[in-house]
Amino acid sequence: MAEQHVLINEIINDHTERMLNLKKYYPFFVLCDNTFSQYKEGRYRNLDMGYITFAVLRFFIDENNFNERPVEYPDYEKFITGLLKRDFELEESADELKELAAYIFNKINNDGRAFSFSFYDPEERKQKTIRVRLLESNISEGKVSYSITADGIEFYLDTKEVRDESRISTNQLLLEKLIKTENFRGGIDVVKRINSEVARLQKRRDEVITLMASDIKAGSKACDEFMSSTAKWFSEERQSFEKNKNLADKAISRISSESEQGSRRRYAEINELMTELKKAISNHSELIADTAELSRLSEEMISRAKRRALRPVFDYEDVLARIVRSDRPENMSLIVMPFLRPKMHKSFSPMLVDNMLKASDEDSLKGEKVEKTAADLSFKFEDEKLDDMIGHNFGMLFTELLDRLVRWDKLTLKEFIAILAVKFGEEIYDNRDFYSFLVHLAEKEYYVISKVLEKPETVLEKMAVSNMTESDTERYKNLEFNIIYDREEIVLKDDEEDRRVITNMIFNVIKQ
Repeated sequence: MAEQHVLINEIINDHTERMLNLKKYYPFFVLCDNTFSQYKEGRYRNLDMGYITFAVLRFFIDENNFNERPVEYPDYEKFITGLLKRDFELEESADELKELAAYIFNKINNDGRAFSFSFYDPEERKQKTIRVRLLESNISEGKVSYSITADGIEFYLDTKEVRDESRISTNQLLLEKLIKTENFRGGIDVVKRINSEVARLQKRRDEVITLMASDIKAGSKACDEFMSSTAKWFSEERQSFEKNKNLADKAISRISSESEQGSRRRYAEINELMTELKKAISNHSELIADTAELSRLSEEMISRAKRRALRPVFDYEDVLARIVRSDRPENMSLIVMPFLRPKMHKSFSPMLVDNMLKASDEDSLKGEKVEKTAADLSFKFEDEKLDDMIGHNFGMLFTELLDRLVRWDKLTLKEFIAILAVKFGEEIYDNRDFYSFLVHLAEKEYYVISKVLEKPETVLEKMAVSNMTESDTERYKNLEFNIIYDREEIVLKDDEEDRRVITNMIFNVIKQ
């Protein structure tokens, strides 16, 4: 019985909200239902009113929001007549096209009235009417102009984004309309969608870095696609953020001057909207900085990969992969044939053995000369050799870290690992000295290189200083940096038998 009670309550309580969510779709289906069947005795019934509606809404979005200007009727008429002749190949006279354009406009504008439909509210147990408009009009200086409503923008965005490259910009178009109509609760949901999109782009950037570390060609292509589809809209997105923040500021100043009871609720909503909007602006600024850093990092990784490609090494796996991609199995003969050549067998004649036994020289009659040799002072035991190798590796890794911090001021462990993988190969994931280096590096949270050079304290500092050159000490002596630990985990290997996960670090240079 309890489950049945919950079910019935959910049906009753959610019905009104569901109907309000459906209202933005209602005009579209009304327009698509026999719009041209009664006009001119069905002469234009081959026209697709759904396509025409989407085209008109897209035109208004472009003019109102991207070009920031109102649309007058002659502008609409020029657009729709061109569309009818181009997409439906109509060969009507100019007067007939103008008459058809006026008919379409009146249908989309519903003759100046709102589209309305009724539904039953089970909570209040009465019929309610919902009204929605796609276009709205405004009279200024004796001229009538038209613009798309917030419901029209939201309907268009729900069916498909205006620009695939910038979902942030398209969501901000809707946010602008909602702020102007003081629908702050709806604006909060839109800003949260913007934050989700920024987070998605940040995650995509991290995936590009990881891909570049494993496959520089595929990673370079992914980086170019990310930059072309994301960075090109940054300027426009930033302007939209500033515009919407100014609108929100004006709304706060206007509502704060009101004293009625209803303004308190709206004031709380606009404050919540401003909090989410500031968070979105901060996250977007961080995305811009990280994208610029990705550009510099990709150039460095591509340069490293080019230098490594010049090494005289024959990679059988790479050649095999290329043969598979080209689907030319006969090319395998170029690799296999050298191993199938006849072997040249050589033999040693037994006659030469007799000659060797019979042969003699003057040296054979002399005794063995014993020479006294001095002790080899450069001799090292195996553990000493191992210490030297570890010290060399620690010094090389520490110097590489300092070199990046001198250039970039900020570096994450994930980016540092990607650089090492490009420079030294993915074999570094299996190098025990690499993991030991990270453990020793985490002993301190703050490094002052001048003090490290003067008096090294830890094992890492002693090994790193002993393996630095004079040019290294001169270059890094003024460097100071700290280490901040991130919650993110970096998965270096994800096999069932061998899983390697390390915590991400952020290295920040301290400005003097």
